[in-house]
Amino acid sequence: MTMDRLWMALGFTGQLLFSARFIIQWLASEKARQSIIPLAFWYFSLGGSLLLLIYSIHRKDPVFILGQSMGMFVYLRNLYLIKKSPKTPPALP
Repeated sequence: MTMDRLWMALGFTGQLLFSARFIIQWLASEKARQSIIPLAFWYFSLGGSLLLLIYSIHRKDPVFILGQSMGMFVYLRNLYLIKKSPKTPPALP
């Protein structure tokens, strides 16, 4: 396999992970009968975004690099907030 094909495989894998997060969110929401965002959504977002960022750096695409790097802050912040939050849901006012 050539290096070009390996890079293309990495890009497609990143895009697959990034796209799969919407399927995960949709299925979880359907199961709960309400809109929810499962933990896996954030991990797939982070993994897909990281692979796409690596791919975009290799391709030297500044628009793609900026877009993927900005999103990673959101995904990491949400994972941090989830880890930091208490395990019991807060009481409603």
